[in-house]
Amino acid sequence: MTVRLIPYLVMDGNAKEAIHFYKEALNAEVLFHQSFGEMPENPEFPIPAEAKDRVSHATIKVGETELMFSDTFPGQPHQSGSQVSICITTDDAAMAHKFFDALKDGGQVGMPLQETFFSPAYGNVTDKFGITFQIFTEGRQ
Repeated sequence: MTVRLIPYLVMDGNAKEAIHFYKEALNAEVLFHQSFGEMPENPEFPIPAEAKDRVSHATIKVGETELMFSDTFPGQPHQSGSQVSICITTDDAAMAHKFFDALKDGGQVGMPLQETFFSPAYGNVTDKFGITFQIFTEGRQ
């Protein structure tokens, strides 16, 4: 079992610019980049044209550390200063559930822990101290 804590930066439509900036300024390597337009289509939640170029998820590596990025979906609130969350990444779905259940005690669930097209167990929760955590399980289990 592995567990990593990764800073996750949520931008307001300028994630591509931030990734390019950090790539140059910090000699970062882009490990993954996907736009909303590259995600699998879901007829229940069509992607508006103005969102297709926004970053749905990206990971860069600075030295030995990873940073994750995404843009907000158009219309979602964004406030400077609150765009950083912690992504708890594990390869163990049972551990992901344990972390999620512990963090939601006294907190607020933003997205219930659930299987998604990119993770067997993903969700986000803001704990009782106001810190937002994304719980991400790697791979398919």
